Amino acid sequence: MRLETPRLILRPWQDGDRASFAAINADAEVRRYYYPSTLSTAETNDLIDAEIDQLRQNGFGFLAVQRELDGALIGGAGLSRPGPEVPGSHEAEIGWILGRAYWRQGYATELAASLFDVAWTRLHLAEVIGYTSNINLPSQRAMEKVGMSYVPGADFNDTTVPVGHILRPHLLYRIVNPLKR
Repeated sequence: MRLETPRLILRPWQDGDRASFAAINADAEVRRYYYPSTLSTAETNDLIDAEIDQLRQNGFGFLAVQRELDGALIGGAGLSRPGPEVPGSHEAEIGWILGRAYWRQGYATELAASLFDVAWTRLHLAEVIGYTSNINLPSQRAMEKVGMSYVPGADFNDTTVPVGHILRPHLLYRIVNPLKR
C-alpha cells in the first residue's frame, strides 16, 4: 500500500527507515503518552517487522511517513487491526506517531484524511476507531480535529499497561464511514 498526499508519502517500511524511526521512538517527549515510554533500536526494529507482517497479512497496516519535499522520514501512521487490549469488535484503528520536529504542521490531519479515504473507498469499512490514554489531551484534540468523536461509556483500561500506571485508563474515539450513512 502506498498513499500520497500533497506533502506526504505513506509507504511500506524499508530497511533505510530503521535508524530514523528508532530516533523518533527514543525521544521521551514524542513517546510521553506511550508505554513503554521509549523504545530501543531493537524494539523499533521488532515493531517495524511486525508492521511489515501485518501489511502482508491484512493488506493494510502502519506505514512509514515520508515528507515529499525532502524525503525525510517523519514518522509512522496507518490503519491496523486493534489488539486484544481494546474491548469490543472493531475492524480497524487509525494511529500515527510523528517526530517532534514535525508536530503542529498539519501532517496528522493530512495523513488521516488519506487513511480515511482508504478505509471508506478501498476497504469499505463501516467505521474506524482510535484510542489514547485519558491524559493525552493532544491526541484527543487531534482525533477530534480529523472528525473522530469520543464514544461515551467506552472507556477502558489498556491491559498492555501495568495496573496503577497513569497511562492505563484509555478513551475510545470513532468515525463512521460517511458513505454508508
